[in-house]
Amino acid sequence: MSTLIIGITGGIGSGKTAVTDYLASLGITIIDADQAARVVVEPDTPALQAIAEHFGTQILQEDGGLDRRALRNIIFNDDEERRWLEALLHPLIKEEMLNQLSQSRSPYSIIVSPLLLETDQHTMVDRIAVIDIPAELQVQRTMARDGIEQSQAEAIMKAQAARETRREKADDVIDNSGSLDDLHQVLDQLHNTWLEIASERASD
Repeated sequence: MSTLIIGITGGIGSGKTAVTDYLASLGITIIDADQAARVVVEPDTPALQAIAEHFGTQILQEDGGLDRRALRNIIFNDDEERRWLEALLHPLIKEEMLNQLSQSRSPYSIIVSPLLLETDQHTMVDRIAVIDIPAELQVQRTMARDGIEQSQAEAIMKAQAARETRREKADDVIDNSGSLDDLHQVLDQLHNTWLEIASERASD
């Protein structure tokens, strides 16, 4: 397991995939909370059975998999249902991520999660890096990527931590309001910083 664990977060449309794809190309292990969330609700898992019993079979696809869009439409319009789902899934997701972390052999490891600060996932990391872009750009990128209405993009943003809150809790801020080249330059500097910190920890 790595000596240093970095938590990366940012609102929807902030560019988490662009950040982690680049760091992965540098040989860093990426543990993705969204992927872990998919693993724990695969067909025939206890979690998916519980979700289907609670919300009804309209949240299942014909092949027995989870219809994420149908579920998202329910939970983003009902805070109580969203909290029920989070209470079920968050402990399972954390367990899956810890399992993946234990197998990492890179100098430092990354946990990337849109809800790093909203859940107890931040207790798993040594440093928090926040991807920061203006809210208007966030909405534009989300609408373009997911093909959703502005109102839905804004509703998803509202369920996540505010930009100011994220920045206050950040050890490192990753500005992703420019080009991909700009982003890679920022990440190169951070990568070197994190390697140094990991090296110091390993020699302690």
